[in-house]
Amino acid sequence: MAATQDRPASAWHLLTAVVTAGALVLQLVLIVQGNTVLDESEAPGLGTRLIRFASYLTIWSNVLVAWSAATLVSNPFRHGGRAWRALRLNAVVLVLGGGIVHFFLLRPILDLDGADLLADKLLHVVVPILAVIGWLGFGPRNRVTRGDLVPFLVLPVLWLVCTLVRGPFASWYPYPFIDVDEHGYGAVLANCAGVTVLMLALFAGALWLDRWLPPRPAQRDRAVEPEPGATTQR
Repeated sequence: MAATQDRPASAWHLLTAVVTAGALVLQLVLIVQGNTVLDESEAPGLGTRLIRFASYLTIWSNVLVAWSAATLVSNPFRHGGRAWRALRLNAVVLVLGGGIVHFFLLRPILDLDGADLLADKLLHVVVPILAVIGWLGFGPRNRVTRGDLVPFLVLPVLWLVCTLVRGPFASWYPYPFIDVDEHGYGAVLANCAGVTVLMLALFAGALWLDRWLPPRPAQRDRAVEPEPGATTQR
């Protein structure tokens, strides 16, 4: 692994990884303690609570933010292969998109306080801000290609399929706007289409910005050798 030559970038990625991991741990502890999520009136058994915790796309995206930021701490110039690029994109786009959806669709129905409110704000506000600033301000640049769209879509599509297939058997959906029992498949698919448009717009914005934002001086001045499996084709 190459020595770090951009300490501000490494520091920001480290901060992002630590804050995100802390937010995830805090939310997990609250779930184990039986605290409610969204509009649940009472907590189910521990096993069910843990499964539900792992069922939220917010948790998936925050895990990806923590992981991807951690991979950039020691090497902020990382190329990575197509899988790394797709997951890095998932981390930034999904956590930002999730924050936007949360603000408009979920925040009005929440009634949280104390540690529950803190965990909610960390996962849906603080982490997206840290992730987006890290991506915009520290890069690394010139990592996104049009060919990354299909790999980028694999994870959110997988999550949605698993959620809609499991929902009828569990009689539970992680978010009210995809609750088929309450809204029916027509409304849920329309809601999913709207969220998909948002995610694709964010992907397009990431592609454009990655090409037009200048790289940081440390990245520009450093000759980077691609890592195994990396590609620089556009």
